[in-house]
Amino acid sequence: MRFKGDVATHVRIGADSRPAVFITDSKGSDVMIHNHKSALLATVACAALGLAACGQSETPAENAAAPAETEATSTKPAGAAKPAATAPVDGPKSNRFWWPESVDLGPLRENAMASAPYDKDFDYAAAFASLDLDAVKQDIETVMTTSVDWWPADFGHYGPFFIRMAWHSAGTYRTVDGRGGGDGGQIRFEPLNSWPDNANLDKARRLLWPVKQKYGNKISWADLMILTGNVALESMGFETFGFAGGREDDWRAEIVDWGPESEMLGRNRHGGNNGPLEKPFGASQMGLIYVNPEGPAGNPDPLAAAERIRETFGRMAMNDEETVALIAGGHTFGKAHGARNPADCVGPEPAAEAVEEQGIGWNNACGSGVGGDTITSGLEGAWTSNPAQWTHQFLGNLYAFEWKQTRSPAGAIQWIPTDEAAASLVPDAHDPEKRHAPIMLTTDLALKEDPKYREITQRWLENPEEFEDAFARAWFKLTHRDMGPRARYVGTEAPTEELLWQDPVPAADHPLINDADIAALKSQILSSGASVSDLVRTAWGAAASYRDTDMRGGANGARIRLAPQKDWSVNDPAALAQTLEALEAIQADFNAEQANGKQVSLADLIVLGGAAAIEKAAADAGHTVSVPFTPGRGDATAEQTDAASFSVLEPAADGFRNYIGDGAAGSPSALLVDRADMLTLTVAEMTALVGGMRALGANAGGVAHGVFTDNPGTLDNDFFVNLLDMSTTWSPTGDGVYEGRDRTNGDLKWTATEADLVFGSNAELRAVAEYYAYDESDGAFVNDFVAAWTKVMNLDRS
Repeated sequence: MRFKGDVATHVRIGADSRPAVFITDSKGSDVMIHNHKSALLATVACAALGLAACGQSETPAENAAAPAETEATSTKPAGAAKPAATAPVDGPKSNRFWWPESVDLGPLRENAMASAPYDKDFDYAAAFASLDLDAVKQDIETVMTTSVDWWPADFGHYGPFFIRMAWHSAGTYRTVDGRGGGDGGQIRFEPLNSWPDNANLDKARRLLWPVKQKYGNKISWADLMILTGNVALESMGFETFGFAGGREDDWRAEIVDWGPESEMLGRNRHGGNNGPLEKPFGASQMGLIYVNPEGPAGNPDPLAAAERIRETFGRMAMNDEETVALIAGGHTFGKAHGARNPADCVGPEPAAEAVEEQGIGWNNACGSGVGGDTITSGLEGAWTSNPAQWTHQFLGNLYAFEWKQTRSPAGAIQWIPTDEAAASLVPDAHDPEKRHAPIMLTTDLALKEDPKYREITQRWLENPEEFEDAFARAWFKLTHRDMGPRARYVGTEAPTEELLWQDPVPAADHPLINDADIAALKSQILSSGASVSDLVRTAWGAAASYRDTDMRGGANGARIRLAPQKDWSVNDPAALAQTLEALEAIQADFNAEQANGKQVSLADLIVLGGAAAIEKAAADAGHTVSVPFTPGRGDATAEQTDAASFSVLEPAADGFRNYIGDGAAGSPSALLVDRADMLTLTVAEMTALVGGMRALGANAGGVAHGVFTDNPGTLDNDFFVNLLDMSTTWSPTGDGVYEGRDRTNGDLKWTATEADLVFGSNAELRAVAEYYAYDESDGAFVNDFVAAWTKVMNLDRS
């Protein structure tokens, strides 16, 4: 809500004894703008959950739809489409409260902070490997088949409920920037914990708490939730593809741009509401995993729904077959809950509930509030006659019946068979005396109506074993996509089959180069004709393709020599090709000369070339440094590289190389911080790297912006010294470029971009820049640059 004129915002207790947000207008009158506790939470935007099952009818005026829930996929409770939080102004205020356009360094501060309560030397992978995984699974199975009164199990089995929990933990993953996913167990924190689509999953984690309590730090919540999804499938008769541990828990909420909307279930991410989904967002509405199951904007059109499904699941790394497998496989299990209108019965989400509820939200005041009275999404019913068992009934029912539109008891649009004989095919989840018709959602019917989806579902209807294999593989990909390469997997149940989406890299099966070889190779590299700048740009382009969000990219594999990375404009394809040609010649000569099978990979040579160049540049500035280097990287082949999948790693901007690509959204300084965040850098590490890259002349395209030195290619602190020199005045020239002129005579001294000048304009960055500009700090700067550089070179190996 926006108000004009002089206003003040404050919080006080409203008439209903709840905290309320008031605005004092210019006349001194208090106007209450929100009396829900969620108004006091700084919930920024959120992205999406929901498979092809999420919805409740949309209120057109609000342009938002309530998602439907299914035990095996998505959920949404009533009362969730509330205005976004209005931050109170009482109490301490951040600088961004006063100056919202200032660069936000918060993500980099997060990288510098450790919040885990256990010892810093704790090795989670070793702890997980020590588990008796069979015993853990047996304990999960016991919980899964032991119904409790406070949240009774549908059909006597929590399996479908736990599948949905695992799905929603992992299903936030999006390929565009690698954010989201199950790693970290972020569903435990706001905003995900209180998303409409995650309604009642707070109860799933409480059911699992005894298992987590028993095994403690040996299994993270992130791993436990995914493992429980696998155990659920296996308990109900499905053979999974495997499970890998290694997801470490986060201990605070990750700040992610989940969408532009100011309220839950808004859908302002479609370019006028009917256009394509804007990047980087993955889901179709705020607070959903995927799409509205009633159809786009609540329109029950299966073909229109198919378009949204394909777009959204594609953003989640799934092709058509994987998408269909997940929807059909997920909807084999469980049911949706819409016993009554949620607006009449369901309380606020966990983040907005009173403290005495202890983090449990969506409390239902109608009937018993649980069991047959459960309300989650507003949709109601099951797809099969045996919702707690793996069957092929979903596809069978989809094609066996014609479907007519109806509404749930809560008023949500869904579909039932036209054949009245089907009215009693499905047992009630709690009352053995009741029977029901199977249901389908608009998004389910899309699997029959869309020509491409229809070809797949008809083929699987005739070949059920092919469907089972596809679902097993798609489920594994869904729950493991954000974990990075297979080398990060832990545990005895990790599959041995190598999958293309895991970005495989051949392991070194030969003796590695030793210190003498490294010294000789450095000398050859520096004598090859490749400049310091070329070597640094090549090594950076290879290693800095890494993104910590999903642990993809990096120097390992030497994919910078393969499509698509070799053709990215940020990598200066022509210059890159020349540098790689020189390194490949050195590699060929070295490997041909070895009699004992010793080899050097191109990936190692690329990183070694950067190290050699930095050591020379430091020496030219009077500093003796040794850049740490550990061999062992491999070279991936084109056959091991999914070019389309890797294309999403192309940076729209790289402030470290002073590069802004066409279509980059955001200010250059914000894009620099985002890039640094993906590289897990701190404020100081980012500052040192930018200063060093400028001194080394490593800008993309060789442009001179920010190269504040008369000796480019020499590693010194000239960038900071000259940036902070008050004899220079700066002015914009257009196209994002600034000129630095002599304050006395007006002569042009330097050119720069915002990604350079922000280190002098932002107070926090300036403080670090001043430290590096001290007369006595030249050596400290070089050492800090080397340390930060080494960190980036090894991100994909940590």
